[in-house]
Amino acid sequence: MKRGIMLILLIIVFIIVFLYLDNNYIVIRKIDINSKRVPIEFNGFKIVHISDLHSKSFGKNQKILIGKVKKQNPDIIVLTGDMVERRHYDEKPVVELCNELVKIAPTYYVTGNHEIWSGKFNSLEKKLKSIGVIVLRNEVKDLKIGKSKISIIGLDYPHSNKGETKEVTDNLMALDNLTQRNNFRILLSHRPDLIGLYSAFHFDLVFSGHAHGGQVRLPFVGGLIAPHQGFFPKYTSGLYNNKDTSMIVSRGLGNSLFPFRIFNFPEIITVTLYTQ
Repeated sequence: MKRGIMLILLIIVFIIVFLYLDNNYIVIRKIDINSKRVPIEFNGFKIVHISDLHSKSFGKNQKILIGKVKKQNPDIIVLTGDMVERRHYDEKPVVELCNELVKIAPTYYVTGNHEIWSGKFNSLEKKLKSIGVIVLRNEVKDLKIGKSKISIIGLDYPHSNKGETKEVTDNLMALDNLTQRNNFRILLSHRPDLIGLYSAFHFDLVFSGHAHGGQVRLPFVGGLIAPHQGFFPKYTSGLYNNKDTSMIVSRGLGNSLFPFRIFNFPEIITVTLYTQ
């Protein structure tokens, strides 16, 4: 009897520790992008990618998360949406994070569905801009080193009544016309399932999130389920290529509807650009 109780207690403790680590231990994923379109001046250019915080905190004032970003010594930082959680809306975690990120490197932000669906992003956007975050809502910013430039393009999460695909297509067409095709073009967009559209406009590199790594990751299978992709989604984690477009999908940091990650550590991604 006592052995049975001890075994049950050990199993409970194991599950608690397992779930805690799976949902709080941040891993660093490093990905190299080699392209002849990367200007020589940008060889070795480092980008830290953060996504899907969902109002989660990692240590007091985001100390743990900020420390990990700082160690990467990035040239820029990109945030690809769902940094707030609309169901239990709390701006404090993302504001605390961004207040420190801007001290490390220029920080770019695009919206996800939770920013748009919360109905409160206009207020948050003002706060982010006031601390120095570059919020891109269907906008383009050029980065210049020497005589060379690359373009950072921010796609706003679709929120009109004309249909998501139509809105995204129209916005991508406008953004395509705003940029020079000769530039290496980096697109920030929350949804990875739209890679076909991104590729159609010949963006070189896309940063995305939204899929939460499939929430539950199964050995030899990958992610179990993701929004807009359903069961056994294709785009959940890491690097994907479609024609001449490369897309990097972050597993994200927080959770939304389902409160636990399983075999799916929170992550930040460090991407380094290299000239072929």
